Amino acid sequence: MGFDTIVVGAGHAGAEAAIAAAKYGHSVLVITGNIEFIGEMPCNPAIGGVAKGNIVREIDALGGIMAKAADKAGIQFRMLNKSKGSAVWGPRCQTDRFLYRQFIREQLENIENITILQDMAAEILTDEKIGGASGVLTENGRKIDAKTIIITAGTFLNGLAHIGENQIVCGRNGELASTKLSGSIQKLGIKAGRLKTGTPARIDKNTINLSILPVQKGDENPQPFSFSTDFPLNNSAVCWMVKTNAETHKIILDNIDKSPLYGKNKTIIGTGPRYCPSIEDKLMRFGEREGHSLFVEPEGLHCREMYINGFSTSLPADVQIRMVQSLEGFSKAKITKAAYAIEYDYFDPTQLSLTLESKIVPNLFFAGQINGTSGYEEAAGQGLVAGTNAMLKIEEKEPFILRRDEAYIGVLIDDLVSKGTQEPYRMFTARAEHRLILRQDNCDERLMSKAAELGIVSRETYEKRQRIWEEKDILKQKIHDTLVLAEVWNNAEFEKIKENTHADKILKRPNITIADIVENSDLDISEFSEEQCLTAQSDILYEGFVAKQKEAIAKTARFEDTKIPKSLDFNKIFGLSAESREKLNRHKPQTIGQSLRISGVTPADVSVILVYLQQKTENVEKLQG
Repeated sequence: MGFDTIVVGAGHAGAEAAIAAAKYGHSVLVITGNIEFIGEMPCNPAIGGVAKGNIVREIDALGGIMAKAADKAGIQFRMLNKSKGSAVWGPRCQTDRFLYRQFIREQLENIENITILQDMAAEILTDEKIGGASGVLTENGRKIDAKTIIITAGTFLNGLAHIGENQIVCGRNGELASTKLSGSIQKLGIKAGRLKTGTPARIDKNTINLSILPVQKGDENPQPFSFSTDFPLNNSAVCWMVKTNAETHKIILDNIDKSPLYGKNKTIIGTGPRYCPSIEDKLMRFGEREGHSLFVEPEGLHCREMYINGFSTSLPADVQIRMVQSLEGFSKAKITKAAYAIEYDYFDPTQLSLTLESKIVPNLFFAGQINGTSGYEEAAGQGLVAGTNAMLKIEEKEPFILRRDEAYIGVLIDDLVSKGTQEPYRMFTARAEHRLILRQDNCDERLMSKAAELGIVSRETYEKRQRIWEEKDILKQKIHDTLVLAEVWNNAEFEKIKENTHADKILKRPNITIADIVENSDLDISEFSEEQCLTAQSDILYEGFVAKQKEAIAKTARFEDTKIPKSLDFNKIFGLSAESREKLNRHKPQTIGQSLRISGVTPADVSVILVYLQQKTENVEKLQG
């Protein structure tokens, strides 16, 4: 039995990898420990957020399924950061985790050349003749050949959950852990580390007095994630807000010695997420705060379990009950599932190329949390890139690599491969130096042409979006041509204008919208969609800044993309510091741009490398001449 690609794992990274790898009719085997939990959301039942929402829309523009699943399973939609500039807006939705899981499974099962197998990968097989990975041996003893393998095992590799002093060998939500695969991969010379994450307790909704808690509703006019969504969104669910209090803090601090993080018998060795800490972490680091904000979120429309966002812990179950019941409205609350922390193996992502293929074992790709990331969205973005590159490698075509100025996914992968991570990596807008270009509203314009060229988005879908972009450009021209009369505008409660002014210039002022222009001029936008109006408004608002960024990108692009030969021995380059030589030889950057982002490598070091490469090229040209 053989396949073009084997995908190990069927979470968010695995699902995207399998669907991408199956393009062009390639045969794909998905190995998962439990078919019932394909596409599971083991932590918060939500998709998107600031920066993360951009990734979801980028995945959609590249032919992935996460955005479509979010729109189908979404039960509350909100655009975050609306009080700030649109460059940092972030779409987010609460989802019905059961509907989400069902949608992902149906997508995989409806692709004819994808086979799903319930089993566990135990060993990666290699073949000296082909010089790389050649298949998988499962725990049930099945040997399966493949041309490429993608590991998307999430938190399952040697997973160990902690609830107080209790330790449970498991993956997420009590599923079976993978206890053999990590060791097999490490025997191939790939270095592993240990990370930690966690999840809050689940609470029976009927035991919470929600009537006294502040309500958080969805947007009045919710926007979908997917550019192809043409149905009304379900925006019916509400969330609630609550805060920890002095009693909560006292219970936690009185029992901190029972924490596997802070107790005398500290049992957790893995590094946890800096930006999503457990509640005991928050108190130990930010103890001066009177209360920490929590969000009470439904797990689905037709179940009673509620998720307390921001309240993850690894304290004992009896302490958890007291903690929960100390919250306002929770005095009679019952826990349906205890919170836990989970440790798992991950692999140093600096051992990967920008395609997410191992530099050490060819044909072996890694995507998702095992690369040191946190979050469904970061995992899915990696899965799509790994699956696409596995497909392209089989086709013997040029790899698919996204630059930092092209996508948040490009920033994510470049950060991982160039810098590595010692803690679960989370995407933020601050990580993207070109975020004015990488907005959530223009992902399709940025990326869909690439996807259409690769054949991972249909020509029909691409041409449909092109017509929408053309109509948006017509709108932008209308705005540019519209003259706002000073005598009309100055009657409204806006900053005055001295003379009649074109609408596009007024639109660049703070807190001015297209709706304001329409109300105070003869601009007619009735033929354009809300999406086109919002994108046109952002294009106009940022066009000056974007032009400057593109100019800067063009100046550095020549060096950014300059390739560094794989065989280059940095020890032979005179003028590099010992630290730079060590780090460059370890990371093996593929481009000059990557080398600049390695901690400890200076611009002066990069100049030395450029001179060396130039001299080497000149010498080769002389010999050839």
